Amino acid sequence: MKKVAYITGGSKGIGLGIAEAMCKAGMRVAISGRNPEALQSALSKLSQIAEGEVIAIQSDVRKLEEEQAAINKVLETWGQLDICIANAGVGKFATIEDLTAEEWNSVIDTNLTGVFHTVKASIPSLKSSKGYIITIASLAGTNFFKFGSAYNASKFGLVGFTQAIMLDLREHGIKVTTIMPGSVSTYFNGRTPSPEEDWKIQPEDIGQMVMDLLRMNPRTLPSKVEVRPAIPKKKA
Repeated sequence: MKKVAYITGGSKGIGLGIAEAMCKAGMRVAISGRNPEALQSALSKLSQIAEGEVIAIQSDVRKLEEEQAAINKVLETWGQLDICIANAGVGKFATIEDLTAEEWNSVIDTNLTGVFHTVKASIPSLKSSKGYIITIASLAGTNFFKFGSAYNASKFGLVGFTQAIMLDLREHGIKVTTIMPGSVSTYFNGRTPSPEEDWKIQPEDIGQMVMDLLRMNPRTLPSKVEVRPAIPKKKA
């Protein structure tokens, strides 16, 4: 039976890279996001790979009821859930003096509370399938930097959250891993990737990493994976 995956933030960047890798591997894939146009564009691209074995669901991870509805849609479509990829994330970068309460809440509610919502909604189904949860954190979850108070807080929290639920859930046969990428060439935070970013990690690299984790012998669990560019760009 084909494995079924649910990916938040799946319409672009790392989420789309993971979805492409899964579709190429013959899996059934549901992507979610807030932007209907971006979801439709990603769905069209993935459908060419997946031959119809992919759906797009509009959902805001900041709202538990929407994530519960998204998981229900996956179950209605395919009757199971095997893999949950909590990838949705945002970034707001400013000094603590300039960072607004709205920006702080946006980052924490998406990057940390949003993952809680996604995981919480998926657990009953993953218990049945003895499934896998993978959260996409960041090296910013261990390395703090200037202007990063909100982002650092969300990713430090996400790393701790993921490691704690790994201990909670492995007794139910659910595997949990957090992936912590460094510089990735994506559309994150309104950026546009360029050829000058070829030195960075590419979304498909994270997709390959996810597939490698899924193929790991069931007795082995890489619970935290740091990944960074092999050769960083030299500063001018």
